[in-house]
Amino acid sequence: MLHTISLQVLPAIAHNEFKLKQIVSEKLGTAPRNIHALRIVKRSIDARSRTVKFNIEVLCACNETQKLPQPQLFFDKKNVSQAPAVHIVGAGPAGLFAALQLIERGLKPVIFERGKNVSERKRDLALLNKNEALNPNSNYCFGEGGAGTFSDGKLFTRSKKKGNNRRVLELLVLHGASPEILIDAHPHLGSDKLPTIITNIRNTILECGGEVHFNTKVEDFIISNNRIQAVQTQHGTVDVQNLILASGHSARDVYYKLHERGVELQAKPCAMGVRAEHPQEFIDEVQYHKAPMDFLPAATYSLVHQAQGRGVYSFCMCPGGIIVPSASDFEQTVVNGMSNSQRNSPFANSGVVVELRVEDFAEFSEHGVLAGLQFQEHLEKLAYLNGGKQQIAPAQRICDFVKRKISGDLPETSYIPGVVNSPLHFWLPPTISTRLQEAFKAFDKKLRGYASFHSDGLIVGVETRTSSPLRIPRNAETLQHERIENLFPCGEGAGYSGGIVSSAVDGMLCAEKI
Repeated sequence: MLHTISLQVLPAIAHNEFKLKQIVSEKLGTAPRNIHALRIVKRSIDARSRTVKFNIEVLCACNETQKLPQPQLFFDKKNVSQAPAVHIVGAGPAGLFAALQLIERGLKPVIFERGKNVSERKRDLALLNKNEALNPNSNYCFGEGGAGTFSDGKLFTRSKKKGNNRRVLELLVLHGASPEILIDAHPHLGSDKLPTIITNIRNTILECGGEVHFNTKVEDFIISNNRIQAVQTQHGTVDVQNLILASGHSARDVYYKLHERGVELQAKPCAMGVRAEHPQEFIDEVQYHKAPMDFLPAATYSLVHQAQGRGVYSFCMCPGGIIVPSASDFEQTVVNGMSNSQRNSPFANSGVVVELRVEDFAEFSEHGVLAGLQFQEHLEKLAYLNGGKQQIAPAQRICDFVKRKISGDLPETSYIPGVVNSPLHFWLPPTISTRLQEAFKAFDKKLRGYASFHSDGLIVGVETRTSSPLRIPRNAETLQHERIENLFPCGEGAGYSGGIVSSAVDGMLCAEKI
C-alpha cells in the first residue's frame, strides 16, 4: 500500500533514508522493515525558528510487491520537417518552449536568434568578464537560451498564468536537468548546467525537423492588411504565416522598429535599482541563526518594504553567486547576478529594485510610449559615466549609501570586471535613491546587520533589466496582437512574464493558440 506522509525534520534526518524510515514507520505504526520503498516528493526549508528544519512530503510503499510510481516524463517527438512553419524571434525560454509545443502539435518551428549558440556565447562572456570586449548581440542578455541561461536558472515562480508550470520542469528534466527540480519548493538549475540543457533542447528541435538560425537578427517587419507578411533579417527577407515574438526584455531595437511600423505598444510599470552583495557567510548566519551548515544549502532571503508609496524588494537572489556585467550595448553599465548549481561562491547577491510608474518617466515624455526605455537607457549611461573603464561598475557600501556619504573603502566583491568607489546616493535619481535608503534601513531590522559596516554590504549599479517598461498588447483570448492578426508577442519582452518558468509557459500558450 502507498502512503504519503508530511514531516518536519532536522536537516541531517532529511538526508538520511534510514532515519527517515524510522520516523515514517512510527507515523504508520509499523516496523521499519515494512517500509520497502521511500522517496521524497516535496521539500522546503523552514528557518523561521531558531532550529532550522526541512518540511518534506514522503511517498512510501509498505508492500514488498508494490513499487513507487515514477514521474512520467515524455515528449511526443514528431517529424515536422515538411509541416507548416511558424517563425519565432528569439531563442530564450519563451521561444524554445514555444518551439517544443509546436512540434508536439505537428508544426515546424523556425527560430531566428540574433546571438550565438551557448558554446560560442561563453567565449564572448569570457571577454566581457575580462573587460576586453562587448558583443552587442552575444552577451548575458542575448544568445541561445536568453538572459536566464547565465542567471542561475531559478525556476520558482509566483505567476498565476493559466499554464502548466510542472510541464516546464518535466521538459527540463527530459533534457538533462536534475530530477531534484521536481521536488524542491525553490528549484534552480545553475549557470554551469544550463548550457548543456539548452543545447539538448536545440538538438531535439533540430532532430524533429525544426530550424534554429543563429547570428540572424530580425531587423524589420513587413506589415500590410493587418498582417506581418515577412520579416527582414540581416541575411534577407523571409515570408511568414504566423510569428511568435519572443525577443526578450533587452531587445530595444525591436520595440523601436515596431513603433516605427505603427504596431501599438503600451507603457507599463517596471522596477529598477541596484544589486546588493554580502558575504554568503553573513547571510547564512542571519538566516539560519548560526546553525551548522551541514546538510543546509546556501541561505537565501526575500525582502519587501513600502517606501513613499512604492514597493522596494529584493529580486533574483543569488546565494553563493557572483555579480555579472549585463550591458547589451556600448557606453552603458548594467549588472545582474548568477550562481552555479553548487552555489558555492563566498558571496550572495540580489537585485534591490524600486517600483517605477509611467509618470516617473515624465522627463522623457517627448518620446511618448517609449519614455520608459529612454529612462532605462539614461540610468545605464549614468552608471557608465560614474563607473570606470568599460564594464568597471560604480559601487558603494550600503551603510554609506544610507547615510549619504562617500565610502572610504570598498569590501571585496565577486564582480570580475571590477568596481570603482562612487557616490550612488548622489547621482541616482531621487525617486530611486531615497526609497532605496529607506528600504535598506527596514531591511536591516529584518536581517540584522544587512546595512551595517561590519556586514560588508555593497551595492553595485545599476540593475535595470528586471522587466520591460513596455507591453505589446494582445487579445486575452487568442494571445495574438490586438491589431496584427498573425503576431503572437510573448515572454518578458512582450510584458507578459518574468523569469524562466513563466516565460516558458507563455511561449507554450502562444504556440497552442496558433
